Amino acid sequence: MTLELRNVAKDYTVRGEVTRALDGVDLEVLRGEFVCVVGASGSGKSTLLSLVAGLSRPTEGEIVLDGVPVTGPGPDRGLVFQAGALYPWRTVEKNVAFGLELLPVDAAERAKRVDWYLAETGLHAVRKSLPKQLSGGQKQRVAIARALACEPDVLLLDEPFGALDVQTKEDMQVLIRQVWADTGTTVLMVTHDVEEAVFLGGRVVVLASDPGRIAADVEVTLPAERDLAVKREPRFLALRARIEDLVREQHRGHVSRVAAVE
Repeated sequence: MTLELRNVAKDYTVRGEVTRALDGVDLEVLRGEFVCVVGASGSGKSTLLSLVAGLSRPTEGEIVLDGVPVTGPGPDRGLVFQAGALYPWRTVEKNVAFGLELLPVDAAERAKRVDWYLAETGLHAVRKSLPKQLSGGQKQRVAIARALACEPDVLLLDEPFGALDVQTKEDMQVLIRQVWADTGTTVLMVTHDVEEAVFLGGRVVVLASDPGRIAADVEVTLPAERDLAVKREPRFLALRARIEDLVREQHRGHVSRVAAVE
C-alpha cells in the first residue's frame, strides 16, 4: 500500500477572490510509515489532510491510494479530529462500533474488533460510559479506537492531542506509538507541535506557507522503540531544533513576502 500525492494544488474562492492554499505538493507515504506534517498556521496542513481524507478535491494533481485515485471519503482511510466528534447518546463501545455498522462485517467480527480496540486503547473499564462521563484524553482514545476498528489502510490524525493538557498529551503520544507498533497501520498526522512530530514520526514533512508546499522532508533517525525519556536525549533535541529552525525560516519568509506586498 502506497499513498501518493502527485503535484497536488488546492484553491479556495472567497468573495470572488481565488487563494491558493496548496501548490505542487508531491508526497509518498509507504505502508506502515508514520509521517508527521508540521508548519506555521496557514501553511495548509489541515487542507492537505482533508484532501487525503476525500472531504474535498484537489484543484490540480491527484491523490492515489494503492493505485486507486481518491475521489471521496472511504473506509480505507480513518480520520481523527482535534475534537473527538463522538455521538453523545452512544456508549463508548457503541461509538467504537459505529463505523463497523456501516461495513459488511457480521456481529461476531464486530464484537471481536470492538473488544480488541477497547483493550488496545485502555477503554475496557469505561466501555458502558457515555462521552459526557469521559475525560478529554478518554474521548480521544474512543475516537482513535473507532477509526482503527474499521482497519483502514491509512489513519489520518488532525492535531488530535492539541486540546489536551501536557501530561495527558504525552500519555496519548505513548499510546498512539504503541497502537501503531501493534497494528502496523500507516499514519499521516498533522500537528503544530514539533516535539510531538519528532517523538511520533519516522519522517517529518515541513510545509512552507502562501501557498502551502513542501519545504523539507526530514528523516527521524531515532530508534523505532521510544519512550518519553528520548525527548531529553541530545539527538532528539538536535532533530527538534533543526525542524523548528526550518518552520521558523519558512514563517519568516512568509512574513517578509506579506510585508513586501503591503
